[in-house]
Amino acid sequence: MARADRPVTLAAIAGAHGVRGEVRLKLFGEGAESLRAFSVFEAGTRKLTLQSVRPANQGAVATFAEITDRSAAEALRGTLLTVPRSALPPLAEGEYYHHDLLGLPCVSTDGSAIGEVVAIDNFGAGDILEIAKPDGKRFMVPMTAQAVPEWNDDGVTIDAAFVE
Repeated sequence: MARADRPVTLAAIAGAHGVRGEVRLKLFGEGAESLRAFSVFEAGTRKLTLQSVRPANQGAVATFAEITDRSAAEALRGTLLTVPRSALPPLAEGEYYHHDLLGLPCVSTDGSAIGEVVAIDNFGAGDILEIAKPDGKRFMVPMTAQAVPEWNDDGVTIDAAFVE
């Protein structure tokens, strides 16, 4: 599977919440509920053990066993919470993790090299891949079967009609 040992960032600590060591989280995944699938997160050079998490305005509030007061929580502001790629749930056919597509080389259906996936956005109508060409110019392609007929761990194929 795709780079199984590569860390996947699920959240970042945005700051302290209250005085008992709770932290505010900025989420990069499916929401607060999805964090409950993991008991331990890598947080820089340390591990944090999740005790509780609940949805909150623009993210979540979490309690970790190792953070017991406000100053400890504040000290972790900006820390990324990651898990190994291998810890994520398996995917069904046709599904993908954004993490797996980022950095992949792109080729056109006519065989020419295009560039690489540098971002994945979703403005409400589905995922859109942002491709950086070797000259630095970027263009976007909808992540649909018509525009992206194939992708795997080695790269992304983009229909030549969608290449700018």
